[in-house]
Amino acid sequence: MKNYFSSSFKLGILGGGQLGKMMLYDTRKYDIQTYVIDPSDAAPCKIACDHFEQGSLMDYDTVYQFGQKVDLLTFEIETVNVEALEALEKEGKAVYPQAAVLRKIQDKGVQKQYYKDHNIPTAAFERHSNKDALMQHLPDMPFVWKSCTGGYDGKGVAVIREQSDLENLPDVACIAEKMIPFKNELAVIVARNVSGEVKTYPVVEMEFHPEANQVEYVICPARIDPEVSEKARAVATKVSKAFEHVGLLAVEMFQTEDDTILVNEVAPRPHNSGHYSIEGSFTNQFEQHLRAILDLPLGKTESKLGAVMVNLVGAENHTGDVYYQNIEKIMTMDGVTPHIYGKKQTRPFRKMGHVTIVDHDLAAARKTAEKAKKSIRVISQ
Repeated sequence: MKNYFSSSFKLGILGGGQLGKMMLYDTRKYDIQTYVIDPSDAAPCKIACDHFEQGSLMDYDTVYQFGQKVDLLTFEIETVNVEALEALEKEGKAVYPQAAVLRKIQDKGVQKQYYKDHNIPTAAFERHSNKDALMQHLPDMPFVWKSCTGGYDGKGVAVIREQSDLENLPDVACIAEKMIPFKNELAVIVARNVSGEVKTYPVVEMEFHPEANQVEYVICPARIDPEVSEKARAVATKVSKAFEHVGLLAVEMFQTEDDTILVNEVAPRPHNSGHYSIEGSFTNQFEQHLRAILDLPLGKTESKLGAVMVNLVGAENHTGDVYYQNIEKIMTMDGVTPHIYGKKQTRPFRKMGHVTIVDHDLAAARKTAEKAKKSIRVISQ
């Protein structure tokens, strides 16, 4: 087993955003060097890693050369060059999660077909190579349109209720998914290390912003029946087993009106739905990801107490140098911890930070979360 606690060990992270930055907090528990590459010279990770490079994550040569400099390679964003990762793996470089996992997940059409092929419950769907193909085989409305690639934070997703909603869709490969009436949107994070040890985190409940289609609140534990929670964790474990990933896998799901659990999509990395764990869990998701990819024993996933996470996003009609209005006000509230990602420029609905509220009384934490959300504003100066 490689000595991961040696000063000579080099961990490479593809992507320098907030997920990488929060992961770097936990690399400091170990005596390892961290290398990060990101397209932006102002990436949040830059201040926290040992070595930073600016470069395209989709360029084969850039990713391949970066991978040659480290002992183990991971990523905090899915939009990276998979061919370069595959080449590195063939040469014996450790890449976790594996390139094969990323290839199945990068394209939502491939991802959905993978669920179907492995008898994983998911909403009915059809794949289309472009907009013309969609128009020729238009499903009954309403349905959910999703771009196969490039979607994130509510982008690349649209609800099609009437003919006019089709007009502004881009001409890209897509899926048309049956619209599912549901009670709750849930998520489970599954950790799996190199040796095959698997642990799941408690089920969380996600509340979405109605306009931005972004997660606004994450509530742990989810306010659902224990039987539904067990079912959701079992489905998430089945998904993890199917992908045979190493690292974290965030599994987003729908709880339907009859309590069926359907998988929506997955992310092979630390995830917004797990940010609560920094304050709320015995082992936070970022430390757990490191334990998994370093093949260390996985940590305890149970929560210490109830937690609610609030995303801080750029206010509408504000673009420019960021200012966090009333941050000192929310810090007077019991159980509140703000996390500021270090992005210099704000724009409407851009993720700029999050706030976690912990309390033994989950209902009280939810009330404080709403109060904090109304108090702090992410605006331009």
